[in-house]
Amino acid sequence: MGNNKTKLGLTAVMAATLLATAACGSQTEQNSGASPDPSASSSAAASAAPGGSPQAQKHLRMMVGVIGGKTPEEHALFEKEVERLTGIKVTMEKPSGSMNDKLLPAISAGEKYDLIQVDKPLMEILYDQGVLMPLDDKIKASTVISDSAVFPAKEWDQVRLKDGKVYGIFTKFQGGTMPVVRQDWMDKLQLQEPKTLDDYYNVLKAFKEKDPDGNGKADTYGLSTAGLYEIQGFMSGAGVKAGYVTKDGKRTIPYASEAAIPVYEWFAKLYKEGILDPNFATNDAGKMRDLFLTDRVGMVTYWDAWVGMFNNTRLQKDPATAFKAKGLLPAQGPDGKVIMRRGDPNVWIIPVNSPDPATAMKFIEFWSTEKGNILGTLGIEGTDYTVKDGKYELTQTGKDHSQDHGSPFIYNTKWQNPFGLLPGVKDAQELVLKHATLETTGSSWKEVEKILNNYALQAMQGKIPAADAVKKMNDELKAAKQID
Repeated sequence: MGNNKTKLGLTAVMAATLLATAACGSQTEQNSGASPDPSASSSAAASAAPGGSPQAQKHLRMMVGVIGGKTPEEHALFEKEVERLTGIKVTMEKPSGSMNDKLLPAISAGEKYDLIQVDKPLMEILYDQGVLMPLDDKIKASTVISDSAVFPAKEWDQVRLKDGKVYGIFTKFQGGTMPVVRQDWMDKLQLQEPKTLDDYYNVLKAFKEKDPDGNGKADTYGLSTAGLYEIQGFMSGAGVKAGYVTKDGKRTIPYASEAAIPVYEWFAKLYKEGILDPNFATNDAGKMRDLFLTDRVGMVTYWDAWVGMFNNTRLQKDPATAFKAKGLLPAQGPDGKVIMRRGDPNVWIIPVNSPDPATAMKFIEFWSTEKGNILGTLGIEGTDYTVKDGKYELTQTGKDHSQDHGSPFIYNTKWQNPFGLLPGVKDAQELVLKHATLETTGSSWKEVEKILNNYALQAMQGKIPAADAVKKMNDELKAAKQID
């Protein structure tokens, strides 16, 4: 485990360097004193300091994943909007590729960030390297962040790490994943909502063979995925949960267990019969989404938020469209229960070498208030929406952006989106809240995924027997000391 973590994370030498610089960050925080209100104006931030000289404007350097503008030009406007609303100048670096590939080398090289947007697995990697600043005291001291109407108390357990402390503050409400179906195709073909794997097979087969798009050709697929991405909805049919599951004190990975064999065989049947998109193994999420939006496939495996985004995208192109995406419950297992995945929490973290953790906290407070919620959902006033006499109206740009600038859904019950939720999202979210649970992965999960992907995808394409694939997974996972 230790060697794998070192490969993914920082070197021990650099981790020690970062810890040594924490004192500098702490001193900055102590000297900064009380910060302006999170929604203060730029003029307030530039108020005179003792002696009458202007106070230097605060400047935060961040790395973000999905927060910000949709294009480089809009991203620059987003940064200016933050400055207008808070008085804090921000640089939000947004990697074009993998966050891990950009962030870990940057921190290893000694670069300093005030705030970083990460998911829980990446947070765990950084925790193991001693990079994270504990935030419990800062949360308690913040009337905004500690308000249970802003973040429900029970949700904090999601971001407590091994020592029981909290190291991240939520950027948004994270939903869950599920099978997403073309409900208009279901209605047209008079199909019932599937409950078991057999039911799912029958629905997907009909999508392949019964011309649901009405073009007179059997040229549609029943199902597409992006590799193994979010196939939990079908693994549920065998009672198999993604990630690690501790059983009798030992680490197991159910996707590499005998219980998963029937599901891999189910996929191989779909693949052989042309029901499964033949490019599923090499698809990325974008290719999968495009197939769904262009009437090429009847079901994908994706996020609850995208139920609304799918519907909104088609409605923007054609308000009279019959297109209707709907989130479905996973297949029932042998005990009649379903297993649904809730997404890993997405959080702000403050590195121990942050030059200005106090101002970083002020930004997080802003992001968690009404003005921050509006920015993270609707976007930029004048670009994505306008307000007249208290009435909000989306511009065409805002409509195209589907009310998502990194935080499409929020915890804060003190603010309600004036446009409500996109079509289909409410029902999908209710399924998540009722049935979904977090997976357990860990800092070396990327190594695990390589092994799972190698053999599972071959089994799903019928290239090797599913039983052989599972055996090979187990052999390699044990040799790598990833399971007990």
